[in-house]
Amino acid sequence: MPRRWWTLVAVGLATFMTYLDNNVTNVALPTIQRDLHLSIASLEWVVSSYILMFASLLLAGGRLADVYGRRRMFLTGLLVFTVSSLAAGLASSGGVLIGFRVLQGIGAALVVPSTLAIISATFTDSRERTRAVGAWAAVGALALAAGPLIGGFISQHLHWGWIFFINVPVGVVTLFIALFAMEESRDPGAAGRLDLPGLAASAIALFSLTYALIEGHDRGWTSPVILGAFALAAVAAVVFGRIESRASHPMVAMSLFRSWVFSGGVATTMLWAFGIFGIYFFTSLYMQGVLGLSPTKAGLAFVPMALAMAVFAAIGGPIAARLGTHRTVAFGLVLVAAGVYLVSLLGRTASFADLMPGFLLIGIGSGLNVPLTDALLRTMPTERSGIASALFNASREVAGLLGITIIGAVLRARQSASLHAGATPTVAYLHGYQAGLLVTVALVAAGGVVSFLALRRMNQPAPEPVPAPATAPTAASPSAPAPIAAPEYDAV
Repeated sequence: MPRRWWTLVAVGLATFMTYLDNNVTNVALPTIQRDLHLSIASLEWVVSSYILMFASLLLAGGRLADVYGRRRMFLTGLLVFTVSSLAAGLASSGGVLIGFRVLQGIGAALVVPSTLAIISATFTDSRERTRAVGAWAAVGALALAAGPLIGGFISQHLHWGWIFFINVPVGVVTLFIALFAMEESRDPGAAGRLDLPGLAASAIALFSLTYALIEGHDRGWTSPVILGAFALAAVAAVVFGRIESRASHPMVAMSLFRSWVFSGGVATTMLWAFGIFGIYFFTSLYMQGVLGLSPTKAGLAFVPMALAMAVFAAIGGPIAARLGTHRTVAFGLVLVAAGVYLVSLLGRTASFADLMPGFLLIGIGSGLNVPLTDALLRTMPTERSGIASALFNASREVAGLLGITIIGAVLRARQSASLHAGATPTVAYLHGYQAGLLVTVALVAAGGVVSFLALRRMNQPAPEPVPAPATAPTAASPSAPAPIAAPEYDAV
């Protein structure tokens, strides 16, 4: 097998591990709480500490990869992630476990932006790159589904530490494959220029926003701490924009967002992630709390969705090549919205089989969303693909947290109203859950409209080059029209 495909294997394994840790701990939390004698607040930080560090450092990780090398940052992040996973599994107290979860998040923030950038630099042929991105997305989908399943099985049958131990052999194998197969790539124009003020401002903005979204429900959305965190995030984001617009070598060019393809693509990604993350989180609670499924069976219910997502992620590129990226992605989001709507119609007596039509539509539609990732990569200069990948992943992570937050707020408001009307706790939760899913339907459907309008510009021919004036002292040959009608940028 050629080395570039071994590189894809390494990238896929690393993606699987880091995505898995986003949700593998959720169903095992009761076991961890009993064993380590944790308070509710400490237990929440076992999950939140990883997400907080991961989301807040993604842009920094992407820029470090562009400047110092994607392979170097990939190997460094993978080593940090693997060692901290081993230590987390051996933790004997809540403080130690949370500390190593923080290190896991830092490692993941170095690995994840490098993955898409390495794919972009390794697969120069557009057809091969499309296949590689599809495989990358399929692995991510399998990790999303495997998280609840693996976590549920371990919490029922093994020590909770195995949730983290499973990363160790996978991490070691991935390190050896990457050392053998992966070639170095970087931004040749960076020359060690890190834009430290921009890095600091972006990290503060993402950290503050992520913290507020995680802690808002427990502390109160109008509490001084949460309002202060939102205010700090807004101020840091404004400062970041001013720094980047004035820097001679910015990490993110503000002109990038004038591209309809890029801006619309990021907005579409966020609307999709909003729905998917909220579905995974609250549907798991619905299946266990309302339908009475065991943790293992609840996790197993997500597997058909993930398999459908993986299959259609693999064939999404050829479909988009025939029908157009805008039609493929928009249709996929319509299918996701339809699937979520079908799930919202289920009640207290739904069976395992009743879940499948909606879940399969969500999986198929999400798989058809994968050409969007390839489209965004193709609008970016290859040398800046690290920060482009980081922007893509950061927007998805923040949108996922927004989905959990907003759907959760709708759920609790409707649940409270039902309780006051005399409904039982189970029925009240069901009413809130259904209301939250209907909000998701509207937003995901809006993502379909946005993707259709923004991405169809990719299929429009570039304007004809203007001929040189006859009086010009030298004749310059016109450039060939770009394959994508999107402006080029000196910086991402």
